[in-house]
Amino acid sequence: MFDTVLVANRGEIACRVIATLRRMGIRSVAVYSDADRHARHVALADTAVRLGPAEPRASYLSVDAVIDAALASGADAVHPGYGFLSENPDLAKACEAAGVVFVGPGIDALAVMGDKIRAKKHVSAAGVPVIPGAALPGLSDDEIAAAADRVGYPVLVKPSAGGGGKGMTVVSSPSDLADALTASRRVAGAAFGDDTLLIERYVHAPRHIEVQLLADTHGAVVHLGERECSLQRRHQKVIEEAPSVLLSAETRVRIGSAACDVARSVGYVGAGTVEFLVSDDDPTEFFFMEMNTRLQVEHPVTELVTGLDLVEWQLRIAAGEPLAFGQDDVRLDGHAVEARVYAEDPSRDFLPTTGTVLLLDEPTGDGVRVDTSLRPGLEIGSAYDPMLSKVVAWAPTRDEALARLDGALERTTILGVRTNVAFLRSVLASPDVRAGRLDTGLLARLIPSVTTTRPVDDVALVAAVLWRHMSLPGTSNAAWRSDGWRLGDARPVRYEIATGNDAVVGVDVLGPPSEAAVTIDGGASIAAALRPHGPDSADVEIAGVVHPVRLATVGDVTWVGAGGTSTDLRFRTRAERVADAVASVVRGDRPADPVVRSPMPGIVVSVDVESGDEVVAGQTLLVIEAMKMEHRVVAPGDGIVTLAVRPTDRVALDHVVATIHGHPHEGTPE
Repeated sequence: MFDTVLVANRGEIACRVIATLRRMGIRSVAVYSDADRHARHVALADTAVRLGPAEPRASYLSVDAVIDAALASGADAVHPGYGFLSENPDLAKACEAAGVVFVGPGIDALAVMGDKIRAKKHVSAAGVPVIPGAALPGLSDDEIAAAADRVGYPVLVKPSAGGGGKGMTVVSSPSDLADALTASRRVAGAAFGDDTLLIERYVHAPRHIEVQLLADTHGAVVHLGERECSLQRRHQKVIEEAPSVLLSAETRVRIGSAACDVARSVGYVGAGTVEFLVSDDDPTEFFFMEMNTRLQVEHPVTELVTGLDLVEWQLRIAAGEPLAFGQDDVRLDGHAVEARVYAEDPSRDFLPTTGTVLLLDEPTGDGVRVDTSLRPGLEIGSAYDPMLSKVVAWAPTRDEALARLDGALERTTILGVRTNVAFLRSVLASPDVRAGRLDTGLLARLIPSVTTTRPVDDVALVAAVLWRHMSLPGTSNAAWRSDGWRLGDARPVRYEIATGNDAVVGVDVLGPPSEAAVTIDGGASIAAALRPHGPDSADVEIAGVVHPVRLATVGDVTWVGAGGTSTDLRFRTRAERVADAVASVVRGDRPADPVVRSPMPGIVVSVDVESGDEVVAGQTLLVIEAMKMEHRVVAPGDGIVTLAVRPTDRVALDHVVATIHGHPHEGTPE
């Protein structure tokens, strides 16, 4: 077995691999970019080596930097995790040349399965069913358009060289194809260094089922059952489970056997996953999509139902050990479900978010597992993927596992950065999800009902206001008050709070925090009280019902965590109110404020207009990329545009990217 292993990755997967290395008594080496100098995986490892600046191409995607770090640290092997260089044949070749073991499959398997076009042709020749489409290298846009006409719309455009749903676009009509190809090529080039595309028939209401494999260097190949990964948003998995409720025992054997055939056809070694589309209308029919030649994000659900540590077996296989069990020894026990926690804002179309972790509570208990990269004080930036952690639950039955996962998410508190935890709980509460009626389009159908902008929860609002109210001079019941004395009835203290949903709530508080009358937006008075338990926790009582909350304050912003939700509330000053009143003045038919701001921190990847152009409301001005996602910034109204950024510029949240002024012929507004 190896003495030292370098983990060529970051975030929760690096932490996950390091945990197994520590359990096995193997020295671990972390790598980091300048942005990750204080990351959790760096602190967990036995030693750490700097790769380079924050830009992935100069750090985590640099083969030379990773090999130099391995040699400098005395590593016997390199574990690539997932993402970054995990499926890159160049890293495997460089490891071989440097005399370092690559914990993964052979170079040929990486080359064949890393190219979706080549992979589909290969497995089709091996007798595995594939989705109809066009998978030829070097296709021009015109050739792809002709192929799409032959295949029939809708079609799925996807990069050949990568996975994770990045660059994948569903195209419903020929008129939408050109824009989809441009966007997919740009994302593919940036994420994978290869903008080759393929198309395939888009299967209506499919299920995404994947099979986990282990293959050793002695010819043994076994599958560890399947995972249901149909709950996706923009082709990115959100909630996964094992096993799938769709498959019969007979189909499970057939699809597992097909996956093993795929692995054998390329002489596969290590842990891998074969992904299939399965027809919901006919669960006995399945099509090969791709093979992931690495560990998967969702591997914990397989570990929980099989009792196997997949990272340990990756290491044992890479060290030349044979599998200690055969196919008949694999048993699936119970049910496991995983939810991915992302730094994103569901109320703003899931835009990536940034911030600093001010307070962190992660769940524990029987049947609950958390793979995490989080720690208090950690800065969440925009340079990398927005996934922060994975909350996983196991139970004897699916219903119990779903309930246990929901309870774990309810006990999850992350203050300082907006996350999707509350959204995940809403998805788990869906009757379709509870009943196992899943397909890859379900989440898109659920999103409008579970992310509709709603008023901020009264618990969070009252807790934040009373928490702030405690620090206000004169909130005791004394006759002489430090903020002045007046004859007659006491007057309430007025707070105006920006809720983060482009809404402002007015709250009046009469009396001390321990016994207050609270009025929200002129509604009925609410009896409320706040009872602190420490510097960051309290109980808030509203109309006789007690709610435990966690709180953190930075400047004018107070964060409140309750029941799995994390709400940030900004207390507005009088100067802001006056400024907003001025900005709301309407001149003619145009808003007074012509400024267009960035909806998220990121990098400008394209600009679609030039300064001086006439634009109309809804027209794309530019595209910003952050955390491997693209967002179009559109004109809020008609007028003449003046740009403030260029391609490759890095922008912050609310950075001014353009201004739009009225047409000259409109004259001077009144």
